[in-house]
Amino acid sequence: MGVLAVTLSLARRAEQFPDRTAVIDISERRLYAPAETIHEDRVSYGELSTIATRTAERLSTLDLGPGNTVCLVTRNRVAALALFFACRRLGATFAPISHLLTPASVERPFEVLDPDIVVSEAAQRDLVRSIPFDRSVTLEELTDADRGAVEFDEAAANGRPLLALHGDAGRPVAGYAADIVERNCIASVVAWGLAANDTVPLVTPLSAADGLVRVALSVLYVGGTLLLDRAFDPGDAATAIDREGATLLPGRERALRDIAAESGFGTAADSLERAICQVPVDDDVVAAYRDHGVPVARVYGRLECPTALSQRFEISGTPPEIDVDGAGVGRPVPDCRARLVDDEGAALEGEGDGRLQLSGPVVADGYLHGTGTGDESWYEPAEMESAEYDGSSDRGQFLDGWFDTGERFYRDEDGNYHHR
Repeated sequence: MGVLAVTLSLARRAEQFPDRTAVIDISERRLYAPAETIHEDRVSYGELSTIATRTAERLSTLDLGPGNTVCLVTRNRVAALALFFACRRLGATFAPISHLLTPASVERPFEVLDPDIVVSEAAQRDLVRSIPFDRSVTLEELTDADRGAVEFDEAAANGRPLLALHGDAGRPVAGYAADIVERNCIASVVAWGLAANDTVPLVTPLSAADGLVRVALSVLYVGGTLLLDRAFDPGDAATAIDREGATLLPGRERALRDIAAESGFGTAADSLERAICQVPVDDDVVAAYRDHGVPVARVYGRLECPTALSQRFEISGTPPEIDVDGAGVGRPVPDCRARLVDDEGAALEGEGDGRLQLSGPVVADGYLHGTGTGDESWYEPAEMESAEYDGSSDRGQFLDGWFDTGERFYRDEDGNYHHR
């Protein structure tokens, strides 16, 4: 686990193992390619670091640097990962915008972020036209832009976050400092035994916390290989798992269910050593994998904390050390503190039922607002939050060093949490 001593630096990974494969892009090259057709464009750590460096140099010629915000509207692409690391090297904030938003909802994150530039793929031109912002470039235009020399300090500037992620409906927007992103990567490594010899398919958008932080960055952090498909297709995913010998499959219930329903799943499952599924998940999905000898760990996370609770795998690769019911999730991951509170906000001890609160270095700094400029904080001050959670909002609250999820859980006598 010596890699854990290294910071979230792609350049250092490239120095350690430049020729190791970082990403295999399995996206179909033709729009109407036959089902289960994949391509295998391999990108090494050295090549990915070079792409990130050139991207940062091109952004610098556009006067982007410390304190600026770069939004990206695209599907899953290698360029998205490169842009994240480019922003880190420049001290800028990277804010991926989901291409699944509608013309009506896509305005919401931009009202908060007020970015300095929007980068997009040509395929999202219709969605980009709905954005109330006039400084934008396509990925193709950025690739053709001039490059300038720049000093890379890989440090966030002006108190702004490295990463800003929005909710499914476009809001709220949560901010993550670089060390919080790194702590989340370490939590994934420890909780699920992620290692450099793991090959992991990405079946979730890179604009989502569970796609970018929980999976993609965690795999790259430990030196593993990421299987990247521009748009999720269960047949393509099963083919890639089989062909590339994928060892770990993380995802949401629908993706894991659809992959298990593919005719080639039985063969693909031969290489899988374990799977991770975001709750809620039905027992039949878990059973479909366990029937093929693939243990499944349930995991709970949110926009504000990509991974909070999870079942753990035994070192031997046998089923998780706890086997709770369908609503059960497990225990807090490393660096995450969890507690239950009653309706008055008082902490509950031992077995009981209450509202889940989270704390620790894996939790986001807070929600971003659109009025912070200069030396002002980007984060909503505590006095702006209600002291009591009334359940009227679809977002939680940051209160007194804790994040109140607003969701009810039951904690059993063994300390396992069960989602209500």
